[in-house]
Amino acid sequence: MTVRAPLFCLAGIAMLMASCTTSTPVSLDYQPNLIRIVNGPKVVGAGRFSDQRGMEAYRLGTVRTPIGTPLEDVVTKIPVEEVVRNSFAYGLNTRNMLATRGAAPYVITGEILELYCQQLVHPAAYCKIRVTVVRAGSGQILFSRIYQAEREASAYLPFTGSPVPQLRDLTSRALQDVVDHALDDAALRASLDSGRAG
Repeated sequence: MTVRAPLFCLAGIAMLMASCTTSTPVSLDYQPNLIRIVNGPKVVGAGRFSDQRGMEAYRLGTVRTPIGTPLEDVVTKIPVEEVVRNSFAYGLNTRNMLATRGAAPYVITGEILELYCQQLVHPAAYCKIRVTVVRAGSGQILFSRIYQAEREASAYLPFTGSPVPQLRDLTSRALQDVVDHALDDAALRASLDSGRAG
């Protein structure tokens, strides 16, 4: 009886914690000061990035206990597809590549294959996006490639505050890594030159 009592108590606590799961909304950011800016042609617009993650539109992940009990859901304030589109728009604008609405001959669009964070022992975030450059008028695909990134922090120490701010930062940086790798990819830049030449 003395052996089973603590296990029974732990199970009861886990069930109680699961029933008290809360949602914490976060905003992801793009920080131009983290990169070396290489300007490009001002001919690109930021199009739609369809959410193919198989998750709810606002959901990023869940904070869990070491035994897997969910404690806190991490969600965005706007749909994830808008978060990603905004990040690409900021990235283009930072590089002086963002053309005015309706005047861009090319559009960067794509599919969000992964964008999520998790907290078990190590806080971590993952991002995987198919980035496509299309000709605005015809929809002709000039370039398409998958970019991915992940960020992980050292083990979270219980009772040191909420891990959500760190998860937000990790997710922001993983998304920015993908945006920066895509927009600075020589092959993507070349597709804009070839499109203008054609």
